[in-house]
Amino acid sequence: MTIKRIFVAGTAALMLAAAPLFAGDIMVKDAYVRSSTPSSVTGAAFLMLMNKSDADDRLIAASSDVAGRVELHTHKEDANGVMKMMEVKEGFPIPAGGMHALKRGGDHIMFMGLKEPLEQGAEITVTLTFEKAGVMDVKIPVDHERKPDHGAMDHANDS
Repeated sequence: MTIKRIFVAGTAALMLAAAPLFAGDIMVKDAYVRSSTPSSVTGAAFLMLMNKSDADDRLIAASSDVAGRVELHTHKEDANGVMKMMEVKEGFPIPAGGMHALKRGGDHIMFMGLKEPLEQGAEITVTLTFEKAGVMDVKIPVDHERKPDHGAMDHANDS
């Protein structure tokens, strides 16, 4: 295979990984997963959920073979001003025509009991379950190098 073909194939693969994915009228964009250290037994996924329908929906569950448990999580400040992570059993609402960001320091998908380290550049499969849109399998790249605001986009004009 020539260098040009390798470059074209690699570029195409990157474009597909960055392309939005759909379940019904729910679109997933800018997804990535990371762990805090190479030997961590926990990791988290971050992404943008966009609802293109005229009805509210909700992300109610996530699952993956990479971890013993997968939960929907958020950060909350306790009475002493300490930030704590906790499960969000009711899930994350995605308003009609709106979006919900799963981002560092906020709502996210938490992986507990990772079976193997999350290696930079690898992809993991995560199954997202929505109240109305149903089930969506998403391949999410592992990106330990991303900065907290990297990939942040203005979605005001997305259609």
